[in-house]
Amino acid sequence: MAHETPSPRVFFYVQHLLGIGHLARASRIADALVEDHFEVTVVTGGSPVPGFPGTRVKHLELPAVLSGDAGFRGLVDEAGKPVDAAFEARRRDMLLGAFQGCDPNIVIIEAFPFGRRQVRFELLPLLAQMRAMERRPRVVTSLRDILQERTKPGRDEETVALVKEHFDRVLVHGDPAFARLEETFPLATEIADKITYTGLVAPSLAPPAGDTFDIVVSAGGGAVGMDLVRAARDAAQNLQHLRWCVITGPNLPQADFDILASQVPKNLRLFRFRRDFAGLLSGCRLSISQAGYNTVCDILQAGCRSLLIPFMAGGETEQSVRAERLERLGLAHVLPESDLTPSRLQVMVEKILARPPTVAPPLDLDGARRTAEILRSLLHETA
Repeated sequence: MAHETPSPRVFFYVQHLLGIGHLARASRIADALVEDHFEVTVVTGGSPVPGFPGTRVKHLELPAVLSGDAGFRGLVDEAGKPVDAAFEARRRDMLLGAFQGCDPNIVIIEAFPFGRRQVRFELLPLLAQMRAMERRPRVVTSLRDILQERTKPGRDEETVALVKEHFDRVLVHGDPAFARLEETFPLATEIADKITYTGLVAPSLAPPAGDTFDIVVSAGGGAVGMDLVRAARDAAQNLQHLRWCVITGPNLPQADFDILASQVPKNLRLFRFRRDFAGLLSGCRLSISQAGYNTVCDILQAGCRSLLIPFMAGGETEQSVRAERLERLGLAHVLPESDLTPSRLQVMVEKILARPPTVAPPLDLDGARRTAEILRSLLHETA
């Protein structure tokens, strides 16, 4: 009697600090791995988010840490208290213990060493432990297509050194026809042999949601989206002929949500979160959002018109770079965060809706399934 080949085990680490984009992308990839018969353990280190990482994976939650502010300076726990050495040691020990218990064939570390330096207190010990193993797992980093530009001298060189020493692949979740890693990481040529593009990690095409709206406004995780939500509420008051859906995100403080809920016009419905967000986009006339990776992927898959207000606080550059590229391709309109006012938003909405939709060049949106294929090939290389 033939024995079934055991499913490859994947240990997937993801740390979200401010928004939920990193966790959402990792969850899509984890689902694709399960579909391809991988056994997946996802380790998360941020605040819990309903629906993520999904029910078909094993899930370990480390004690949560969050960014101290919108500029990603310092780490705090869920009570807002700065984390100390004892807290870091507890997380590190939990992570190392979970790794040993999983005994994975593949380890995926989201963002690091290109980002998430704030949690190197636990990731460097994990990498060192794997390096010392006689039969170590394959190690890959899971990376979005456009990185935050770095200004500190030596940071990129340190990243390259870590990749060369510890990582077998750098999976760039993007379409190289849209963005290449070397455009935001100048030293990419030094690790070119490890870089593989997967395509953008977009959801499957969703059916329209049960209710439809003309305008769908989304603020990502919600931690930094209050200005967008307020501007949308006030613009909706002057555009009463349009039905508005505003999704604040789960991380908007409850007090702010309650104030907003008491002041919405009759043509606007306010939500914290919608599991059918992709379906809402499929049925709307216009999406208004920030320019985070996952929201943009949702918009591209739905094929709706979009207005992007890139997040730029704390010197962030990634969203503005993405938005500008999409605008050049005819895939989006852009309103700078500094120009965001209710009146300006109203003018942009009226202008966009008055124009016919453009036919834009397609981008590769199959990154989740392709990631599973790449990882399976990586295992075969070591057989």
